[in-house]
Amino acid sequence: MKKFALSVLLTLIPCLSVLSQTYDEWCERAVVATEEDSLELAEKCIRQALQLEPANPRNALLFSNLGTIQRSRHRYEQALESYRMALNMAPMSVPILMNHATLSLELGQNDKARADYSQVIEIEPHNVEALLMRAYIYMQQRDYKFARLDYDTLLKIDPQHYNVRLGLAALYQREIRYDEALVVLDGMLADKGGTTPYTTDELAAVRVARAGVELDMLKPDQALLDLDEAIRLDPRQSEAYLMRGRVHLMLKKKALAKRDLEKAVSLGIPQSEVRELMNQCK
Repeated sequence: MKKFALSVLLTLIPCLSVLSQTYDEWCERAVVATEEDSLELAEKCIRQALQLEPANPRNALLFSNLGTIQRSRHRYEQALESYRMALNMAPMSVPILMNHATLSLELGQNDKARADYSQVIEIEPHNVEALLMRAYIYMQQRDYKFARLDYDTLLKIDPQHYNVRLGLAALYQREIRYDEALVVLDGMLADKGGTTPYTTDELAAVRVARAGVELDMLKPDQALLDLDEAIRLDPRQSEAYLMRGRVHLMLKKKALAKRDLEKAVSLGIPQSEVRELMNQCK
């Protein structure tokens, strides 16, 4: 009988330990688990805290963190619901709006993402990330007028910003204003970021962007020079190999094209993206 009682007591100890945890302790455990990449445990800790104090104002942050954990585990619909719960509690929270927008964009829900970024910009008119992402969405939707308005704002905030300048060049390219696109890209290569120098990877990406404009202008030889330099700067620049493969095909150099396309695939370009090009190499 005593053994049975002891067995029951030992069984209850873990349960009592769980019940004795406070809201703050569950939150702390969730943070530690997340830092240790124990996401399943982190999610359990967050749920325990939410269950313990469902009306706590800090639950907005917990729901947002829960959404981020679910997103990293590819449970996207659950993540969206968690972000919505967070926004119900804190509708003007910029970090939560940004999280919700990012996930919406990943799921192809561009209009919802744009609405989130617009709300962030209303709260923080100079939020560079929100402006950049909204400009990107406008470009994807071919709404170039509004994309330009966002880039104009961004240039006033930071005229040397790498992604702003690269995005503006892409906008000019979309608008078939190739000379203006080249002016932006040439400027980036000339000043190399000014007081905040670009990395070799960033300079390689600028070279690839300029090669893309040159190809649109039907100047494959110039594009090839830029792509060669991009690969020299960043040998793992998959887009450079993919584009150089296309250029070699245009120049009827099939063996070189095949080699570049195979290299692009080895660096992460999907097979489906090069299949037709590979057929042209035969």
